[in-house]
Amino acid sequence: MRRRKTKRSIPDPLTAEECAALLKVPNKRYPTGLRNLVMIRLMLALGLRCAEVLALRIQDVDLQSGKLRVEKGKGKKDRILWLNVEMLELLQEWRERRIVQSEYYFTTLKGAQLKSRYVRAMMERYKAKAGIVRKCSPHTLRHTFATDLLRQTGNIEIVRKALGHEDVSTTG
Repeated sequence: MRRRKTKRSIPDPLTAEECAALLKVPNKRYPTGLRNLVMIRLMLALGLRCAEVLALRIQDVDLQSGKLRVEKGKGKKDRILWLNVEMLELLQEWRERRIVQSEYYFTTLKGAQLKSRYVRAMMERYKAKAGIVRKCSPHTLRHTFATDLLRQTGNIEIVRKALGHEDVSTTG
């Protein structure tokens, strides 16, 4: 039996002020705070899905060239994204401060791979601390990235490629 697709509402993108408030919440002095900040920044800066962030391995990020490889994203599609200097420095800082060495970039303090449930709960805590009263999920960060990129470029094709969509109808 085939399941019907339900029509989902498109999340409202965060404003620049809401993004700034959200990014102030994680405390970089603590390993989990730095880890969470890097994950949020990746979703906002590159439009990564939560699952793509959690599946990110050390070998997928080239800190020399600034290349980030998303392997087998949704639909088993690979894509290459480019990191800016600020994001590279943040990833390097996290790589050096990780307590447990693992093949994955983002783990628990004991080295287990993080679950998406943790990221969603983290977003709920952080949005409340940031004073954001509306819905704000990891997917909201992806949508914020896409909306900002479309505003900057005016080119839906660039947004489609950055998000890893096969068809532009999925993007628009």
